Amino acid sequence: MGPKPAAKDVLEHLQSKQEDMVRLLHRLTDAESPSDVPGAQIEIREIIASEFEGLGFRVRRIPGRSSGGMLYARPAGRQDGLPSQLMLGHYDTVWPLGTLKDMPFEHDDDTVSGPGVYDMKGGVAQALIAMEALQHFDVDPEVVPCVFLNSDEEIGSRESRRYIESLAPHMDRVFVLEPSLGHDGRLKTARKGIGRYTVTVKGKAAHAGLDPGAGASAILELSHVIQALFALNDLDRGVTVNVGTIDGGLRPNVVAPVSQAVVDVRVATKQDAERIEASILGLRPEIEGTSLTIEGGFGRPAMERTPANRQLWHLACELGSELGLQLEEGLAGGGSDGNFTSLYTATLDGMGAVGDGAHARHEHLRLAPTIERAALLALLLMAPPLVPAGKGKESK
Repeated sequence: MGPKPAAKDVLEHLQSKQEDMVRLLHRLTDAESPSDVPGAQIEIREIIASEFEGLGFRVRRIPGRSSGGMLYARPAGRQDGLPSQLMLGHYDTVWPLGTLKDMPFEHDDDTVSGPGVYDMKGGVAQALIAMEALQHFDVDPEVVPCVFLNSDEEIGSRESRRYIESLAPHMDRVFVLEPSLGHDGRLKTARKGIGRYTVTVKGKAAHAGLDPGAGASAILELSHVIQALFALNDLDRGVTVNVGTIDGGLRPNVVAPVSQAVVDVRVATKQDAERIEASILGLRPEIEGTSLTIEGGFGRPAMERTPANRQLWHLACELGSELGLQLEEGLAGGGSDGNFTSLYTATLDGMGAVGDGAHARHEHLRLAPTIERAALLALLLMAPPLVPAGKGKESK
């Protein structure tokens, strides 16, 4: 194993690989991979698996029941029991099959655009070129670099969550390859927890003209519920409660016997999640003759700025300074799989591409800062363990 290279040498090497990265991004983007078409995930998974195998990784392909499956990779030949670290990401996108016809992959100077390049095929490419840099400099990290990529992150990671949560406790640290935050590329050191609730109101139907007093309007009751829900908003604490859709009633001349609302909740802390959930589940009807049924809960816990997460953030700042980077951090309103790993080990999110337009027609990344982040990832992968050897071991 060679000596640890200087930061500037790592960056210069990766900058020399820019065209290779663009070609890889082109291949990944052309392999369309919508979350809701499991069969479409095979091509991109095989491209990624082949690339990691070419870097000396042993790749395990994990089949999915309702998703396109998952990929877990670990360097071949590394002994078990060493501290491990995880690069975490996904290869599914929100874009339907056929999007490339009117939104093709394009490379124009420092900009690469196309469906999924920013969220988050760029992050996958960064992981690959970061590992290539370690191989180029003959660095065998003290903390074994592992990779887990899924194909259902964009739809809640319902199938892959148990795999992520089984790996995380055995990792010294986790780098989430999701895109960075904002045009300035802030790292995501906190994310909101996400809850989804469905409130169903049952009332009593009656003729609205002939005998309105015999009915109990589910719609009127729902209006009281909606006001109570919106009253839970507290922007200063990062709490948002949004009634996104409502439905109900039969006809204009019938007192509504049923109505329903679907509610999105975002919170910055576990404490607020528990408080808001108790308030929602504690709602009671105000109109006689109506009843409430409330279903749902928090699908992703909040990713908070824990001591372990702060330690990893400060390490990133220290190594970033060696690259001439002044890193900034931010709170993301959306969730990622980092919300899960943060419960168990040091997690740093937003390590992926720098650009804009996630889930939007103008989706793109900027090559120069994205390659800088790949260099930062390479330096972080070379760092010693955050915890004493023996705590951050990989599970078999």
